[in-house]
Amino acid sequence: MTDPVARPPSVRRIAFDDLDPADRVGYEAAFEQADTGLSEGGVPVGSSIVRNGEVIASGRNRRVQEGDPIAHGEMNALRLAGRQPTYRDVTLHTTLAPCMMCTGTIIQFKIPRIVVGEAQTFPGNFDVLAEAGVEILLLDHGPSIDLMTRFQTEYPEVWAEDIAEDTAEDTADDTAH
Repeated sequence: MTDPVARPPSVRRIAFDDLDPADRVGYEAAFEQADTGLSEGGVPVGSSIVRNGEVIASGRNRRVQEGDPIAHGEMNALRLAGRQPTYRDVTLHTTLAPCMMCTGTIIQFKIPRIVVGEAQTFPGNFDVLAEAGVEILLLDHGPSIDLMTRFQTEYPEVWAEDIAEDTAEDTADDTAH
């Protein structure tokens, strides 16, 4: 008997050098945004949205710069894309595996495909995305891993704030009360 529930696609690992030209351009735009974000003192997560081989928007995490708790890279790119009749024909590129908020937004707008730079420094929510039928390409992009590792080492409190985690200091304060 056939299982009536469709199995979600798995994460497919691909080397950066093996990306097709549209994905390469999209990912490079996302990475450039991440690098700019770090230079501004923000969280180095960049994102871009590509339709028919053309970057229609790229953005970066702007939580620190704008004091906006939901200004993650994916959210910023979507905001900059403006109103679109559909997102069912785009690929979203992001330098870091999406958090639950961004995962929900990807699913909400029915974005069918994402290219992710890395999931070593933050695992994201691939299981939720896959369950929703989103195609996931994972690059294990060395420069993205290095950028985020450097940020997490130099600014652990800002990183903890970004992903809504307690810092070691917060945990110590909580246990003292």
